[in-house]
Parts: sequence; C-alpha cells; structure tokens
Amino acid sequence: MRRPVEVSLPDGSSITAPPCPAENLGSLEFCADLGIRFPYLGGSMAKGISSVEMAIELGKAGMLGFFGAAGLPLATVEAAIDRLMAAGVPFGINLIHSPQEPDLEQALAELYIRKGVRLVEASAFLALSLPLVRYRVHGIRRRPDGSIETPNRIIAKVSREELAVKFFSPPPEKFLAQLVAEGAISGDQADMASRIPMAQYVTAEADSGGHTDNRPALALYPTIRSVASRLQDEHRYDVRLMTGLGGGIGTPHAAAAAFAMGASWIMAGSVNQACVESGTSPAVREMLAATRQADVIMAPAADMFEMGVTVQVLKRGTMFPMRAAKLYDLYRSCNGIDDIPAPERDKLEKTVFRSSLAEIWQQTRAYFLHRDPRQVERGDRDPKHRMALVFRWYLGQGAHWAKDGEASRTVDYQVWCGPAMGAFNEWVDETFLALPENRRVVTVANNILFGAALLTRASFLRCQGASLPEETLRTEPLEDAKIKEYLR
Repeated sequence: MRRPVEVSLPDGSSITAPPCPAENLGSLEFCADLGIRFPYLGGSMAKGISSVEMAIELGKAGMLGFFGAAGLPLATVEAAIDRLMAAGVPFGINLIHSPQEPDLEQALAELYIRKGVRLVEASAFLALSLPLVRYRVHGIRRRPDGSIETPNRIIAKVSREELAVKFFSPPPEKFLAQLVAEGAISGDQADMASRIPMAQYVTAEADSGGHTDNRPALALYPTIRSVASRLQDEHRYDVRLMTGLGGGIGTPHAAAAAFAMGASWIMAGSVNQACVESGTSPAVREMLAATRQADVIMAPAADMFEMGVTVQVLKRGTMFPMRAAKLYDLYRSCNGIDDIPAPERDKLEKTVFRSSLAEIWQQTRAYFLHRDPRQVERGDRDPKHRMALVFRWYLGQGAHWAKDGEASRTVDYQVWCGPAMGAFNEWVDETFLALPENRRVVTVANNILFGAALLTRASFLRCQGASLPEETLRTEPLEDAKIKEYLR
C-alpha cells in the first residue's frame, strides 16, 4: 500500500494507483490531535466490556480505545484509570448520560477531572448536562498568543441531527452561568468557553449495539457532516469540527465506505466484544462468533427503562429480549406490582426472577440505599416506581450474568450487539478469525484497515477505467506477521 502500482488498460494504455497507507484513510489532523497513528477507535461498551486490556492494546498499536466505565463502581473506574495512565498510551473513558441517576454522572465527571483524564466519549446523551459541561470547560485558559486552550476533550456519539447541533455548539449559557455562580470557573473562563464547541469531534453512530436509533450510515453520516460544516461557518471556531462514523463497522468494505464518505475516523464496537481482550465472558464470545446479521433485536434499556428507551441486543441463544419486552408491557399497563394479574406474576417469579417479587424489591431496596437513597424513598411511596426498579433489577442482572458467564442464566443473557457482528462473521468464515480464541482486537483492527486501504485503491483504479479481477479485491484476513508487513 506504500508504493505506486501500474495497471494496464484494454486499450493498451496504463494508469497508476498512488500509495494508500492505512493511516492516510482518515484525517491526519485528527490522528495528530489524539496522538495516534491510525484513524481507528474502539468504542466504549459498558461494565468494562471495552476493557483496560483492550484500550492498552489498541493504544500500543497506534490506535485508541475507550474504557467502558458505565455501570461500574467509582472505585473500579478509578483503578482502571490508574492502570491506563501507567501504560503510557493514548486512551479515553466514556461518560454515559444517566438521567435517572444524575449524581452518578456528576461523580464520574468529577473523578475524571481529579484524575486528569483528558478525553471522554459522551454516549447516550439526550441533552447536554451540567457535569459534562463542567468536565469540558475545566482548566480552560488563554495561551500567550491569545488562542484558547481546552485541556479536556470530548468525542460525542450521536444518532440525531439535533444532538449534533448541541455538541457542535458552545456550552449552554445557563450551565456556564451556574458554574460561575458555584465558583467552578471564573467569568473570564465562561467567556472563553462561549467561544469553543462543546465537542470538536462527533461520531455519527449508525446501527450499533447498545444504545442506538438504528439509523442507516449512508443517510446519517452525510447529515452529521453537514451539521459540522454549518456550525463551523456559524461560530467561526479556531479549531476545525470533525466527524467520524461508528455503528455497522465490522468489515473492510464498511470501513472503506465510511472513509469514502469523508469520515475522519471509524469506530468499532460489537466486533471488539468478541475479541479475547474484551471484558465479557468466553460464553458470550462463543455466542457472538455464531451471530448473523438478523440475530439482533431491540429491547428495553435498564438505565432509561421508564422513558421507553431501547438498546440493540443479541436475540440468538437468549430469551432476554422477549422477557424484557414483557416487563415493559406490564410496566405500561399496571400501576404497581400488586396490579399484575396473579397468573402473570406467578410466571414471572418462577421463570424470570426465580424469586418472589417482594424478595427482589428488598434486594433492590438495599442496593439503592447505598447507591441512591432517593430511589428508595420514591419507591416506598410510589408503587409504579417500585415496580420499575424491580423490573430494572432483571435488566441489569442480565448484563451481569452475560459478562460473568453465569451458566444457570444463559437464557437471560443481555448481550449488546449490532448487525456488524454478523457481517464480520460472514467475512472471516473459514479463516483463522472464525475461532473466538484467535480474535485479538489489534489483529481485527489491522485487517479492517488494510482491507479498507486495498478497496480504496481499487476504487481509484476503477474510476480511471480499470477492470480488476475479482480475486484482486479479496480482503481475506491475514495473520499478524503478514499484516504487519503491509502496515509498516
């Protein structure tokens, strides 16, 4: 990919394909900003599924991985930060929107500020929040040349045009005023903050695993890129707004299409969960290796259950999506646990919860007394909220059972997964990457990038009239020793 290639045309003339190194597929400026070589990010997956090991391996290979902090205790997140910082590689950590538990979102933002985390992935945000703004503007200052320096950076994942507008716009004035009133920033810092984008970088999140709006990438990405161009002209920032693409990136063809549309970077998620460095269980990795594109479905989200928000999960080999949907139907139709028809309640207790709902409430109550006592107070006086918390127990446990590989609960595994997993499996079928134990996050990333570079080069030749044999367009995965020769 680093040397020109000459190809003969049917009329006797010839054309030359210029070099196409994988690191040039996206934005060199973006890579320089983040201190990485390749425009490839490993997106965050909650509960440490995108693990410390995954982020370190990607960082050592010249890429960048986000640690999945969502749903983990603060002490666990802090320990992960210490390990990542000690590794000395570029990394990021996610900050997920928690409208049901705003104190948790605030605690994470304060932890990142205290530990000096300089890059977060903002995910599942429905609107901007004070903790996110506080993180972004912390330490903002003016350089000697008069330009504004913002130490803390955000890469936002969005699926909607209106959210892209919010992230590409300056922080809301009401939040800046509140931070000034609280003494978190000065008036001069607030003025500087009004001249920067909330996020310089936005990943258009198409049909991904977990939180997603199932948007088609070919429709979503050009719209988000257009928003960036419009907001750049409107605010005349000193920095350039940039866009990447995630959701559905599981093959070289998908990556090549993303870069062809102008993506400054690509972000992979579902395929990384199937790699040996991920924080999930071997049982889940085996399930993911057998997944096809139609084996995914939307199910109620634990963190935004009452709002009717859904997440994309694996349906093959598990009953979680159907059982979770049934719980949401009962939540909508009943005012509390006592209103659930006796036959339905009996079935839930025997097959889903495997315990009485009263016992589950006591477990849930004890949990929230430590985590967020306000939930308990509300649950004690509001039967419908109590029911929601009990139902959320099952949704939350489904993710834990999957991550821990709890054999007695296989049918209740909640596995976040998008159709990219099926596309990846089809691509690697009958190759060494078909086996879960051979899937390493950097090996997968290198093959996706190399294949995308090959296809990009072929497209250049095709546009000049070359007719290429099908065998020259094969992107069959290569083992580490061979792929590294091409990426040097």
